[in-house]
Amino acid sequence: MAKHTAHIVYKNKDGKIVPGVTTIIGQLAKPMLAPAANKLGLSGIDSTSYWKSLADIGSLAHEIILAHVQGVDFDAQKNMLEQDYTGKEMAMALDCFKSYRNWQSKHEIEPILSEAQLVSEQWQYGGTLDCFCKLDGVDTLIDFKTGGIYNEALIQVSAYQQLLCEYGHYAKQALILGIPRAEGDAFTERTYTNFEKGWETFYVLLQLYPLMKIINRDKGE
Repeated sequence: MAKHTAHIVYKNKDGKIVPGVTTIIGQLAKPMLAPAANKLGLSGIDSTSYWKSLADIGSLAHEIILAHVQGVDFDAQKNMLEQDYTGKEMAMALDCFKSYRNWQSKHEIEPILSEAQLVSEQWQYGGTLDCFCKLDGVDTLIDFKTGGIYNEALIQVSAYQQLLCEYGHYAKQALILGIPRAEGDAFTERTYTNFEKGWETFYVLLQLYPLMKIINRDKGE
């Protein structure tokens, strides 16, 4: 759970690198970023540093939650984590974890897959899903978010559902948890079942991806 971890590289059975779900979805424009950056700037806050700090806190909280789901003892890793994160980052990540634990206490979770790296041989893309489990008896794909829940998350879980199907699993629903990482944020959750529509959107982006690589390569000509 080091702060700077290597980017995951997905390969198909022939050893060829394939794009990941977040890379493919990352082609979508994010129009909300410019107004948010402007608002921070007007308040005298460096938006790049601000978002990097929140991203580090979110990543740490995400890993602590996943470790808990996998049955890993957090205390055994605490010393290592304290070498990579500041006390403030650690405290804020643990607040995120407490929010998750409060939600978890109201549910019964039986993990089946956790932080599973899967590759679709049919569609040639990869992805790492957070948790596939029985949630209160229902086969559920859970995705942990510490930066708010946006529509892109619906596309993301639909792509993960396709990966699960290829590996012999099927989620009846996806649950996206918005875990607060900053003071004033609220814990939110969104259930999604319309995987077909989410997949149709992802499929368009998947087809677009190699074409955009060619366009970006040709920009220098």
